Amino acid sequence: MITGNTRFVPLLAHPCRHVRTPPPFNAECVRRGLDISMVPLDVPPLALDETVKALRQIGNLAGMVVTIPHKTAIAALCDRLEGAAAMLSVCNVVRREADGSLTGAMFDGEGFVAGLRHQGHAVQGRRALIVGAGGAASGVAYALLAAGVASLTIANRSPAKAETLVAQLHAAFPQARVITGTADAQHYDLVINGTALGMHDGDALPVDPTRLRPGTLVAEVVMQPDVTALLTAAQARGCIIHKGIHMVEQQVRLLVDFLEHGDI
Repeated sequence: MITGNTRFVPLLAHPCRHVRTPPPFNAECVRRGLDISMVPLDVPPLALDETVKALRQIGNLAGMVVTIPHKTAIAALCDRLEGAAAMLSVCNVVRREADGSLTGAMFDGEGFVAGLRHQGHAVQGRRALIVGAGGAASGVAYALLAAGVASLTIANRSPAKAETLVAQLHAAFPQARVITGTADAQHYDLVINGTALGMHDGDALPVDPTRLRPGTLVAEVVMQPDVTALLTAAQARGCIIHKGIHMVEQQVRLLVDFLEHGDI
């Protein structure tokens, strides 16, 4: 029930019809007895600055959760960043502090790794390929290295962006085996789509499925549709598939923890 004491959390996206976070987020708040509620807001990129400026003034704003395409842009609008967000300059959650300042954090990666483990998939020791170098891919890459993957290759349509991410990751994990490369999935046992490809009918596949070896774990960050064209093609090749929704299901707890600690 929405009351005069309810603190609200807008989920900033564009478009917002693909988002799947509000139901599990709100259910987690109910489970904890928190008077916090999430609603999606469709915010075009050109409106992000003014939207965030206005939200700063809202006294009962607990914070914001952020998804495509705003994860990099929102980081520059925060007053401070924590953890992976500070290292990568991307974030997917922002807490409004009592003075109206904004603290950003990044839990995509932790949620992704937790999702893999919850589904029974070990991370340590795997040879991983992630396609993409944007907000979600950056967070997932950081968490994979923290979880102990044996090696990590970043493939992105803009090589310069991939090289920048690799440099950031090397700064955080100096001993890590992390390089840029192509999206040829043949030599990996964990392949991750960290892009938005697959959200829309007719999207190109992020990797050539004929290069996937049977038994490879193929994972998504895309949550809608539930089973993307990549996962369908990978399953037909005899691969193990992992849905994007698993990242959200495990990340919700982290998001609520972060926002609950704000003080309005």
